[in-house]
Amino acid sequence: MKLHVDFGKCEGYANCIIAAPDVFSIDDSNVVIVTDSEPPDDERDAVEEAVRSCPVAALRIEED
Repeated sequence: MKLHVDFGKCEGYANCIIAAPDVFSIDDSNVVIVTDSEPPDDERDAVEEAVRSCPVAALRIEED
């Protein structure tokens, strides 16, 4: 799995950080930072929740 972020859509709601704090962070401008763009399989459920919970649909998972 590989993560993609549409930085033009991100509004800094931080739902992704709540769902997957080991994979996402946020910068001083309230834009998401992906700390692991290819997270391990044991993070899959958390990452999928982060993608679902983004209110502006700024996150996407690409399968390998």
